[in-house]
Amino acid sequence: MAALDIAALGLFLACWFAYQPLLTLLSRGGRAVINTDMTVIRAAWMRNMVGRENRFMDGQLLGHALNSASFFASSNLILIAAAAGALFGGDATFRSVSTLEVIRTSSRAFFELQLALVLATLARGLLDFIWSIRQMNYCIAAVGAVPEGLLPEEADAYGPVVARMLNPALSSFNAGVRGYYFALAAAAWLFGPYAFMAATLGAVGLLLWRQRRSPAAAAIGDLRRLLESRG
Repeated sequence: MAALDIAALGLFLACWFAYQPLLTLLSRGGRAVINTDMTVIRAAWMRNMVGRENRFMDGQLLGHALNSASFFASSNLILIAAAAGALFGGDATFRSVSTLEVIRTSSRAFFELQLALVLATLARGLLDFIWSIRQMNYCIAAVGAVPEGLLPEEADAYGPVVARMLNPALSSFNAGVRGYYFALAAAAWLFGPYAFMAATLGAVGLLLWRQRRSPAAAAIGDLRRLLESRG
């Protein structure tokens, strides 16, 4: 493997593993980041949920989130099967790919390494989706278990506890979705190290822009401030 490919791989791994710590660092001091703002919004949702007599809407919303995670997990599994099929396709797959002008791979071993990286990013995302689904099932049980007719001080105790289940569940879902970005960046390695590095930096830049500068980030930040102003 050429030195440029090693450098590109190192950049990818650094971005992949450092992204979440970087996002946590950027959110310190109350700076706007969607993931952090959403933890506040979801906590407010759970506080309101325990005070409602009819929680049908809350169950529907949780069910929608669960269905979304299941859909992404199923799609992820299909992509893993496709990547694994290409990875274990043997000489026939390598010969077919080598005929394409846009593919930059020097040997079968190098080609398998490139595919293995794509497979690893997808597998990591699948594990995040599976853990998200399990945690959301816990949340649904928790919502059903919250007693009705709670006193205000009791509601103040139940809401944060359920939010402590919901926030990690949806954080895992977010991590699974983020895996698609890095899987696409990993796939760009097939087109050469420069494309790999550009795709990696582009994926990180796009993720950070959506977290901090997108219209959705601005609206979510405003909603968080409105909720916090109500105490």
